[in-house]
Amino acid sequence: MNYHEFTIQIPEAFKDALINRMTRNGCLGVIEQEGSLVAFFPGNMNKTSIVDDLEIIRALLEKSHQTGEFSYRHALLPEQDWNESWKKGFTPLDVGERFTVLPPWEQKHEDRINLVIDPGMAFGTGHHETTRSCLVLIEKYDRELAKERFLDLGTGTGLLAIAASKLGYKQVMAVDTDPLATEAARMNAGLNEVANVEIREGSISETSGTFDCIAANIISGVLMLLAPLIASRLGPSGIAVLSGILADQADEVLAEMREAGLTLKERFPDGKWVSLVVGKRH
Repeated sequence: MNYHEFTIQIPEAFKDALINRMTRNGCLGVIEQEGSLVAFFPGNMNKTSIVDDLEIIRALLEKSHQTGEFSYRHALLPEQDWNESWKKGFTPLDVGERFTVLPPWEQKHEDRINLVIDPGMAFGTGHHETTRSCLVLIEKYDRELAKERFLDLGTGTGLLAIAASKLGYKQVMAVDTDPLATEAARMNAGLNEVANVEIREGSISETSGTFDCIAANIISGVLMLLAPLIASRLGPSGIAVLSGILADQADEVLAEMREAGLTLKERFPDGKWVSLVVGKRH
């Protein structure tokens, strides 16, 4: 079997939206590289339909005056080359003081908390700045929290939920509006043998009660819309780790969180991105 490989240059702010769109349209998986995405599609898919969809993206970017950074190139790969390209894109990654993120085909690392992630068709392998930042911050605040309940909002591959389980949270809930993401998260939870992770299709409205830690690695606009719900689900001494925020959007997100009754504990920059740690105002 052959595979279509598309290497796509796109502005950083639009990467996640493009990944979600391609996934819905039959993409097998995406490797994120510096300044580009490498997307794989089955060889029996019509190349023209994939190109047409990319041209729709170009037209949308034109309206946003962002076309200068958008381009793509195509290659047809035999199965052996596809397997090698796919595996080379996901190498073990040490994050923070204790985590190692690695695919199933790599040897686990001794004396580390191993997070085994089969990238599949969902976002969140730990190689993106926003995911790394979430892991670092979850680990940093680990000893300050009660660790009864954890919520991974927009779970993707389930990485943050799995990390929380391995840190010792008693009850872990993961939600995502994308059914492909929840499927991938369930598979990865199985690979890591974490039995206390509950995965639901939907958003934060599918949850009840309060949480000691909420991790939300989603785009800024959604974070702002969900600010009141995030505040309502956060325990009195808990924290919310908010990521997926471009640096120039951080103040706007923070303003919505403050309006919802939350206060800033930490601003954590990583390249073009900023993560925010917020808690209840006392």
